[in-house]
Amino acid sequence: MLLAGDPVASVLLIQRAHEPFAGAWALPGGFVEEGERIYDAALRELAEETAIATDSLALLGVYDTPGRDPRGWTVSITYFRRLAEALAAHGGDDASQARWFALDTLPALAFDHAAIIADAIASARGSR
Repeated sequence: MLLAGDPVASVLLIQRAHEPFAGAWALPGGFVEEGERIYDAALRELAEETAIATDSLALLGVYDTPGRDPRGWTVSITYFRRLAEALAAHGGDDASQARWFALDTLPALAFDHAAIIADAIASARGSR
């Protein structure tokens, strides 16, 4: 996940192209490929879905609440990076769009991504 601004003012979201939650906004992400490290998968998914490449992400947390994904048991290991300003992004792969949203105007989000964003903001602001 990418956060931008000082203080944190926006978050980069993707519009999902496929079910579940097709058309809904979500954090960029996906599944780890066989033989791939989780950190490398996070970098790859970010680049594939937003066209933003980075070499540095910080671990945010692990999200494992049962029922968080209607496809079945899913655990998310989340990373984030705080940027001084928003970078140009566009949707690709499983994302029909990629767009920066101001934190005070976030759309309804897929999965449990609102809780993940709240944790990232708290972490970026040093209150977590």
